[in-house]
Amino acid sequence: MSKLRVILDTNILISGLLLSSSTSQQVFDQVTTTETLLISEDSYQEISQTLIRKKFDKYLSLETRLQFISSLRNKAILVNIIETINICRDPKDNKFLELAVSGNATHIITGDQDLLELHPFRGISIITPRQFLQFNDEQI
Repeated sequence: MSKLRVILDTNILISGLLLSSSTSQQVFDQVTTTETLLISEDSYQEISQTLIRKKFDKYLSLETRLQFISSLRNKAILVNIIETINICRDPKDNKFLELAVSGNATHIITGDQDLLELHPFRGISIITPRQFLQFNDEQI
């Protein structure tokens, strides 16, 4: 069976980093070990800029957050965006749809209702972390 090509939105990545036993962390671990994680320059910049904010100092050291950002770049495939998409109610979320289409993604994992309501989008599943874990359990 071929590997899934998966996008984790910014909130899923942050939740996975901050909450070590969370569903988001389980999804991150599974995707980075058995599937293919996709990022774009825009999605990478968003997670990078978000995680260096001072509000995260009380949860994790800046060094830990910078290590996560660096490891993310090493664990993911960087996709060049080849299509502009403007369909999402929240324009900031279009970058995940562009990444999905440009990177031939199979799944976008998100908790964002603006993205979830578009499921499926051009044959790409847009699901929650819990749904992804259930989906993978059923495949085994």
